[in-house]
Amino acid sequence: MHSCPSYPFQFTFHSSWIHYVDHDILIANKPSGLLSVPGRGPEKQECLLSHIQRFYPTAKIVHRLDMDTSGLMVLALNSETHRNLSRQFQERQTAKTYYAICAGTASLKQGYSKLPMRCDWERRPLQIIDFTYGKYAETHWEVIQQYNHHFLVKLIPVTGRSHQLRLHMKLLGHPILGDNLYADPITLNMAKRLLLHASDLSFKHPVTQEKMHFHIPENITENLKKALNNSLFTKNGTNHA
Repeated sequence: MHSCPSYPFQFTFHSSWIHYVDHDILIANKPSGLLSVPGRGPEKQECLLSHIQRFYPTAKIVHRLDMDTSGLMVLALNSETHRNLSRQFQERQTAKTYYAICAGTASLKQGYSKLPMRCDWERRPLQIIDFTYGKYAETHWEVIQQYNHHFLVKLIPVTGRSHQLRLHMKLLGHPILGDNLYADPITLNMAKRLLLHASDLSFKHPVTQEKMHFHIPENITENLKKALNNSLFTKNGTNHA
């Protein structure tokens, strides 16, 4: 268990962060801008885990979301559950779905990216494509709605590399709006936050072996629209007066 941060919390815990809980697992809805786990330095000790452990002291992290990504995470509430869930993630027995808003006009309705990735050690935390030393990374994508200057896309990662969705979309020529690591300045300033949201998470319950599926019920498009810096959120081909 991590100790409480010495710095004051920047986030106020809200009951909506707890999407589901039982004796063994907890499903959290992480807000954008909050670390999943503590970072380096006392000013980076506030995180989803530190908030959750105030109410569920035995909670353990199984996987992570980038600080600026919002959405679903599963936490284990005991050591046996943690081992089981960690194995499911390692063996790719889980399923995740994300939604993002990306820059530009998509030339295809759907597709996939299989570009191997590794850390750019000289520019950490940036990741780069490396066909010699990179680890296999696969992302499937489907355009949901095209707008004038950007589009809503569903992203399904087969692997779970750090920054995988952000880097793959950039390499496709469509960086995610608000991405402070991979977007160009114009795309970065089109949104107040990274417009990437983990909407769906599936796995087997570590005790009952029941297939569990969790989904954030909000209107994803409407929520992501609120984070845009401009009001030109009209469908492609229409005029905005």
